[in-house]
Amino acid sequence: MRRAAITGLGAVTCMGHDVPSFWRKLIAGEGGITPITKFDTTGYRNNLAGVVTDWDFGRWGLGPGEGIDEATQFALAASKEALADAGIEPGSFCPLRAGIVFSTNFGGATSWEDFVAKGNGGRFREVEFGRSLHHTAELFGFRGPSTLLSISCASGGAAMGVAFDMIRHGQADVMLAGGHDSLSPSSLSGLSILRTVSPTMIRPFDARRDGTLFGEGAAAIVLEEYDRARQRGASIYGEMLGYWQNNNAYHMTAPDKEGEGMVRVLARALEDAGVGPQELDYINAHGTGTKYHDATEVKAIKQVLGRHAYEIPVSSIKGAVTHIMGGAGIIEAIATILAMRDSVVPPTINYGEPDPECDLDHVPNQAKEWPVKCAASVSAGIGGSNSCVVLGRM
Repeated sequence: MRRAAITGLGAVTCMGHDVPSFWRKLIAGEGGITPITKFDTTGYRNNLAGVVTDWDFGRWGLGPGEGIDEATQFALAASKEALADAGIEPGSFCPLRAGIVFSTNFGGATSWEDFVAKGNGGRFREVEFGRSLHHTAELFGFRGPSTLLSISCASGGAAMGVAFDMIRHGQADVMLAGGHDSLSPSSLSGLSILRTVSPTMIRPFDARRDGTLFGEGAAAIVLEEYDRARQRGASIYGEMLGYWQNNNAYHMTAPDKEGEGMVRVLARALEDAGVGPQELDYINAHGTGTKYHDATEVKAIKQVLGRHAYEIPVSSIKGAVTHIMGGAGIIEAIATILAMRDSVVPPTINYGEPDPECDLDHVPNQAKEWPVKCAASVSAGIGGSNSCVVLGRM
């Protein structure tokens, strides 16, 4: 099977509209959580979120944003940054061998709500769930394999996995893997009803943790057939080595107490990558800040890695960037890739009180210099879905 190099990164988050801004703030221990002002939050469990502020789609030079859903705008901007970072330009690739895999939880929710609120007199905007895929393929000329996944919070990692398979099985030479979502009243109210939202602040692995906070944005990664990337002189961040995706088949929202689904997804991803548990240098955890999930995730990591779990950093970036839903797995993979590049692990911020059940090195509040040659990024979601990607430095 063929190898898949990582050659481009793009991101639009509450911590900036590009990857350098996101990474600089993340490593500095800063967060992007602010009050929601784009709609009325009366009655919600919390008015704090990871909001993309000062958004101006026009500055990206991708055409007029009118008629394009906000989440799709985020995806187009992140895709443009990733492709530019990779040096993928029109005419530099075969369109039939360039594909896209996107992930989202709520698709064009903001456009649909806008249309409903204004009634038949309102201006209808595109709200087809997979419209982002069409716009991106058309704009950048990708005519190869394309699909859109929606398996809740595990979607981003799964999207990377499908794109990876397209490369290693010879079905494509270049794949764009991305995830996107936008905050909207209906999506946030639904998540609040599930009582996953913290009434205070998101605190992954902290003893005081009482829920997560959600956000919006998009992230994108370019995967490219390794020999092709080398031949054209591309700058290579690293390599995608393996992945796995499964389902707990246990409960709609709660993890099973022994974390069997997360044990399987981490163990099988390592097996797929040909990597032994002792070879991992870092795990970017799902780490939502919910009471039971964080403890279950730690238990699963210990079961797979044994004593080695205590010898490596295991951090969560959600305290900084929040949970950006369909884009969560991709932005967390980007943080993992940059940790390998710079030999520095991003911190778990808002951490103040240790929990005996979460007793690994969670990198509290300050980034940690640490050599990372091989790492895993784990995701889990509502509906019991799990995904895990394994990444290596070249």
